[in-house]
Amino acid sequence: MIARMSKYDFVLFAAQSADFVEKLRELGLVDITTAGWEPSEEDRQLMLDIEAGNKALDFLRAWAEEPAHKDAEARPYASGEEAFRQYTAAQRAAAASRTEIARLEKSADELRPWGEFDVDRAQKLAGQGIVLRYFSAQRNTYDKMLAQWSEQYTLSEISRTDSTVWFIVVAAPGQEIDLDAQEMKAPQMDIRQAEQAIAAEEAKVAALDAEFARAAASAELLAAHVASLKERLQGIKVEATAQQAADGALVVMEGWAETETSAKVDALLEEYPNVVYIKSDPTPEDNTPVKLKNGWFSRIFELVGDMYARPKYGTLDLTPFFAPFYMLFFGICLNDAGYGLILLGMGLWLLHKNPKPGMMRQAAWFATMCATATLLFGLFCGSFFGLNLKDYFPSIPFFDFQGQFFSIALAIGMVQILFGMLISVCVTARTFGVRYSLGSMGWFIILLAASVAGGLPMLNEKWVIPGFTVSSPAFYAVLGIGAVLMLFFNTPGRNPLLNLGSGVWNFYNNLTGLLSDVLSYIRLFAIGLSGGVLALVFNSLADGFVPDGANIAVRILIMLPILLVGHGINLFMSTISSFVHPMRLTFVEFYKNAGFEMATRNFEPLQKVKSER
Repeated sequence: MIARMSKYDFVLFAAQSADFVEKLRELGLVDITTAGWEPSEEDRQLMLDIEAGNKALDFLRAWAEEPAHKDAEARPYASGEEAFRQYTAAQRAAAASRTEIARLEKSADELRPWGEFDVDRAQKLAGQGIVLRYFSAQRNTYDKMLAQWSEQYTLSEISRTDSTVWFIVVAAPGQEIDLDAQEMKAPQMDIRQAEQAIAAEEAKVAALDAEFARAAASAELLAAHVASLKERLQGIKVEATAQQAADGALVVMEGWAETETSAKVDALLEEYPNVVYIKSDPTPEDNTPVKLKNGWFSRIFELVGDMYARPKYGTLDLTPFFAPFYMLFFGICLNDAGYGLILLGMGLWLLHKNPKPGMMRQAAWFATMCATATLLFGLFCGSFFGLNLKDYFPSIPFFDFQGQFFSIALAIGMVQILFGMLISVCVTARTFGVRYSLGSMGWFIILLAASVAGGLPMLNEKWVIPGFTVSSPAFYAVLGIGAVLMLFFNTPGRNPLLNLGSGVWNFYNNLTGLLSDVLSYIRLFAIGLSGGVLALVFNSLADGFVPDGANIAVRILIMLPILLVGHGINLFMSTISSFVHPMRLTFVEFYKNAGFEMATRNFEPLQKVKSER
């Protein structure tokens, strides 16, 4: 559900605004509207510093966990600002040294074939008219042409590999040399000098560990510094978007608080001097921030809804309604009890590793719930790592997924679409009145009647409702009622003829859209079937590599690597599909038919930023 909000309009002296914002931050219950804020160059730099500070904390945490970097005697810096400044300088120096090391290593690879030589002596020879030219050639070419080249030039082989030969030619200044070989640039140093330069740069990087150790020891101060930067950015946004009044002597701010906790806000405002405020309920024209307040189960699936958008204030939070469907769809798409066991183990492990409330624990519960659905549906269909459990337990009537689920997938889609339409009808009736929902209600009645009278017998011949079939008077009577509502009551207060034309047009659009929406649910069958087929293929592939008459040890040694790799790939790909496609069905088909409207802002109250380490 969406938490109820109360709107506040504050008027106070401009000189008090910074202190007032700090009091609201300490209270941690008020979201100040900062719409239209355009950051200046200084503000952008502040945002970059915050991002860099967060990255520094992540780097230092990982750096300090390495056994080689345990330095208990490292002395922390005097402040978080100094720690950030010194860390940034050290990181830049380390990056420059690593770049130079990469360049030198590339040069060393080019110099290594030439071995150790005196660069100065080679330059002195050039001054005396003896020039050394450097070449490389294919080994076969060099061996074939060596005698011919030796007749024309003075050359000497320096080194060779299985494929390449490096050699030099002694020539006069400006002499043209025609060889089937690649001439190379004269080395400016030998391999010894390159290795010494690499060692010097590596020593610089190692010396910077002392700076990183001090920065890691100052992590708490650095975290506090980053938190202060975030609070400073909050204050800048509020001050920049506050409306000026009375020639800048007064400021006007708009704030929001949960109605449930607004009494605490009222108490602060009553005590704070020289502030005038108006408290009111939100109107449809307001850009009201949204906060969700759901139960334990629905809260797990809020992360799915947040990937699209939160619902607009004044509408209905659809999370509790799509959560069971999403869980079911995930289990249908993955559709294997063995894979469900693996995901369940991972989910339980994540729950153990993340005991505190937060995003990671929510994700762990999400994985656990989806894994549970996969395990149950996989057992229902009798699939375990691609094995058909019916072959081992013939007395158990497992569900025939491949033979029966195609039509059931369409039926599930129709159920969710009708459920979404019913939600839309109820929301419209609650918000604007029943008469504004009559047109949608007529369309819902038509679809429901057609599904019950025509769809149920298609799934099972025994599910025919006596007296309500596609040829019964009751069916046509219900269709007539739905058609009248849809065609003549779609827009209350308008000319009936205009309503009729609009209703016919809406009927065409809704019918074509409904067909594509329902067909989209075939993907549940297709993804579940493809994953099962791939699992079966990997099982057959592993079994096919086993020689006839092999004992159990040989079978395990041959089959286990193939099964681990094959099922690992299938589990990875199928899990991604099982995560993405139910999300698409939720956001496209269900949200559309349920009349979802997205919010443009979430409820983010001013509060003291925690300096997490």
